[in-house]
Amino acid sequence: MRVLVVEDFEILAQTVANGLRREGLAVDLVLDGVEALERLAVNRYDVVVLDRDLPGVSGDDVCRHIVKGQSGSRVLMLTASGGVRDRIEGLGIGADDYLGKPFDFDELVARIRALARRPTTILPPVLTIGDLTLDPARRTADRGGHRLDLSPREFGVLECLMEAGGRPVSAETLLDRVWDEAADPFTTAVKTAIRRLRARLGDPPIIHTVREAGYRVGPA
Repeated sequence: MRVLVVEDFEILAQTVANGLRREGLAVDLVLDGVEALERLAVNRYDVVVLDRDLPGVSGDDVCRHIVKGQSGSRVLMLTASGGVRDRIEGLGIGADDYLGKPFDFDELVARIRALARRPTTILPPVLTIGDLTLDPARRTADRGGHRLDLSPREFGVLECLMEAGGRPVSAETLLDRVWDEAADPFTTAVKTAIRRLRARLGDPPIIHTVREAGYRVGPA
C-alpha cells in the first residue's frame, strides 16, 4: 500500500510517516500543497493523508484536485479543525474520511487500511486463489491451512499479485505500490521479494514469471 502524507508541521509529518513505515506501508512525505500536486501528477497513491491547512495550495484544493482527477486515491483529512461543521465541509469537498488532531496513531493506521480496502473495483474481503488466502484487514495469509510468516514487504507484494486476480503485474507496478519514492528503480528488491515469497509459499509453485509482463499468481 502506498500512502502520501501531506502535513506542513514537519515534526508531526515525520512522526506519522515513520510510524506508517514501521507498519509496513510505503510512504511519501511532502510539506505543502504545491508539492503534493506535483507528487500526485506522477505517482498513484492508495491513500492521501491530507492536512486541511496547508501553505501554497490549501488542503481543500488538493482534495478537489484528487476528486476531479478520478485517480482512485482515497483522502483522509487530518486537521486541527475537528468540529462537526468542519467535518461536514471536508466530506462535502470529497474527502473519504476525516480525523481531528490530536489523534490516536492506531486509529489513524486503522482508518488508512480501511480506506485502502475500498478500491474503485470491488474486491472480496478475503482474497483466495487456489489454496492460498490473504486477509488484508487482519494482515494474515495462509496456504493449505498453514499460516505464512511474511514480512510487510512480502505481504504487500503478495496482496498486489492477488488483487490482480491472475493477471500479470509488472515489477515496476510492484515497486511503485509496495515501496516508496526512495526506492531505486534499478533495484533488485522486487526480485528478492518474489524469491523469498516463492520459498515461503512452497510447492507446487503458485507465483509465475510472465516474460516481458511481470509476475502472476495462479495455477501453472
